[in-house]
Amino acid sequence: QMGGPSAAALAPPAAAGAPIRVEGSLKATPAQAEFLKQHQSAARAAEAQTGIPATFMVAQAAHESGWGQREIRNADGTSSFNLFGIKADAHWKGPVAEITTTEVIGGVARKVVAKFRAYASYAESFGDYARMMKTSPRYSSVIGQVQGRTGSAQEFAQGLQRAGYATDPAYADKLTRVINTTLRLQQRGVA
Repeated sequence: QMGGPSAAALAPPAAAGAPIRVEGSLKATPAQAEFLKQHQSAARAAEAQTGIPATFMVAQAAHESGWGQREIRNADGTSSFNLFGIKADAHWKGPVAEITTTEVIGGVARKVVAKFRAYASYAESFGDYARMMKTSPRYSSVIGQVQGRTGSAQEFAQGLQRAGYATDPAYADKLTRVINTTLRLQQRGVA
C-alpha cells in the first residue's frame, strides 16, 4: 500500500498564514500558493513522462503532505522530500524515513510504523512517482484514463483508490476535492 502519512484529511493548519483574497469565493493561504508555484516545474516534467495532468499530481502532493505542512521527516528532522507518501517496499534500494502512520486495516484505523522512500529533492520525488505510475501494472488503468486528458479528477482519484494507492476508504473523495481546489486556484492565477 502506498498511502500517505495519515489517513485523516490533511488540511493546512491555520498557522500556515492568513487567506489571500482570490476572485470569487475561493481563498488560498500563502502556503498553498507557494506550494503550487514551488512544484509546477517538477509536475510538468512528470506530466511529460506519464500523461497525468501536472495539476492532478501537484494536488495529490498537496493532499499527501498537507500542502507541505506535514511532510514525512527523516529521523534527524530533515525533509525526506517524499511528497506522495510512497512507501519503501522490498524493491527500494534508496534511503528511507520511518514514521508512525495511520493505516485502515479491516475497516479499522491503526497506528503503524512504516518505511517511506526518502529523496534528495522534490524533483526526485516527482520523478519517482512518475516512474512508479508509468511502470507499475497496478496503475496502468489510471494512466490510461488520464492520457489525452480524457479522465476527470474524480476518475483519476477513484482509479488510484481502486489500485490500492492508499488505505483510507475516503481517499478518492478527499483527493478529488484537493484537485478541484487546485484547478480553481490555478485558473484564478494564484499559482
